[in-house]
Amino acid sequence: MTTNTTPNTVSSDSFIPVNTQTWVNGRHVVRCVKVIQETRDVRTFCFMAEQPVMFFFKPGQFVTLELEIDGQQVMRSYTISSSPSVPYSFSITVKRNPGGLVSNWLHDNLDEGQELAVHGPVGQFNCIDFPADKVLLLSGGVGITPVMSMARWWFDTNADVDMVFAHSSRTPSDIVFWRELDHMASRVSNFSLHLISERIENGQAWHGYRGYLDQAKLEMMAPDFMEREVYCCGPTPYMKAVKKLLQDNGFDMTRYHEESFGEAPEGVEEQAIEAAEIAQEEADALTQSDMSWVTFSNSGQSVQIAPGETLHSAASKLGINIAKACGMGICGTCKVQVKEGTASMNHNGGITDDDIAAGYVLSCCSVPDGDVVVEY
Repeated sequence: MTTNTTPNTVSSDSFIPVNTQTWVNGRHVVRCVKVIQETRDVRTFCFMAEQPVMFFFKPGQFVTLELEIDGQQVMRSYTISSSPSVPYSFSITVKRNPGGLVSNWLHDNLDEGQELAVHGPVGQFNCIDFPADKVLLLSGGVGITPVMSMARWWFDTNADVDMVFAHSSRTPSDIVFWRELDHMASRVSNFSLHLISERIENGQAWHGYRGYLDQAKLEMMAPDFMEREVYCCGPTPYMKAVKKLLQDNGFDMTRYHEESFGEAPEGVEEQAIEAAEIAQEEADALTQSDMSWVTFSNSGQSVQIAPGETLHSAASKLGINIAKACGMGICGTCKVQVKEGTASMNHNGGITDDDIAAGYVLSCCSVPDGDVVVEY
């Protein structure tokens, strides 16, 4: 009997190359692939694209979710908590806010397998644009997300960065990513972890700091804090306290960076409406030569607006809905391209230099310099 000993051959057809795209600022449809319960009121939502996408971003940046809640389109921005060192997915970590429309909807409705659209990534608060050999990462509550992204990035890439990570929480059970932080601190010598708990609940064992971040705790945690690049994120009162603490010490505030993004401040929409009404009154007294024509090329509609009115205001007058989440030039959601003419933009980090060079502007904070044509 003859035995065929010819080895099986593997043809090149057995290997199907993966055409991987790289994430760029814009609108993307992603699928929720995992939901992780971090604490009693905090969940992490992990996303991937249907076709492989390299989700590279600058640690500390954020995305804006495009959701439909009760039949209405709602936009809300969240910091990316994962690291670009895990490139084929990204995560956001959301705290349930009592009475909050979006956070409650996400906790109650967003499950594995569901798809949604995201815009981004954008944001000036990141560790790539402000490199340093020694850093101090300060966070309070769910404000841990952007600095966690930074810490994960440095940890995963074996970066030669001396990290002091100081996090404040209400109670020990409210510490997000506690186990992972402990793991990081146990593995490398350049990661120093310090946890502060405002109060201790009955039966809880606690060996960390108690109370609030103050001068004494700061000096114990980071005696050389004056020499470090500082990244801070948390509730507004927390960030104000940190900023004052550093300023009182004569810290070089050009080396202080904070994540100030959040929902539009209370009254922003009302102020916008009031400003539009005032602009309309002023427009009635203007001559035709003072006005600018704004044309939206997709619909061919045009409208005249007064000096100082934004492209977003022009669109609203025509019933054209350009989605926006912040109204302050931060989130990047309302990006449009000016095809003819120019517009002056006063943004707060929600757009990249490459987009600006390509003629894109944020409509909420861009005023036409004359007649313009906008692609939308």
